[in-house]
Amino acid sequence: MHKALRYFCQFIAYALFALVVGYFATQPAYTHLDPDKALIKMSFSHAGEHLQECRRLTQEELNLLPPNMRRPMDCLRERVALLIELELDGEILYRDELAPSGLAGDGASTAYRKFPVPAGSHRLVARLRDSRREDGFDYEQAAVVTLVPQQNFVIDFRPELGGFLFL
Repeated sequence: MHKALRYFCQFIAYALFALVVGYFATQPAYTHLDPDKALIKMSFSHAGEHLQECRRLTQEELNLLPPNMRRPMDCLRERVALLIELELDGEILYRDELAPSGLAGDGASTAYRKFPVPAGSHRLVARLRDSRREDGFDYEQAAVVTLVPQQNFVIDFRPELGGFLFL
């Protein structure tokens, strides 16, 4: 009798645990994105120009270096920060200066941002500066995009393909 009661109590405990887990697996309902919104995702990694111009070493300077260190150009590793700007329907949606990664500031700058926006037709402009210039942008891409509700719209950057890609 005592053994049967123990098994019954154990069954009840497992059933209650399963009910609690089942409830929290479905409730409260999670809404990833409002039904009338679309999501613009900007994701890329890109290295800007070197902070300073490379300098050609003279023959005398090369002769002073050990043979395994003789390279004709002397370039600092540090890179410029990227200036990124995203405009939606004439309003600045995002603007930031992305510092290069790495201890020496010589790595790529990385951007990953998400923007929930109303579904519908929008004029989208993406701009990027990756050079030492003081004003203006090196890359600019504009497009009229029609976003449907719950759509994931991706902005990528590939300089070898001409700059920004709207996917």
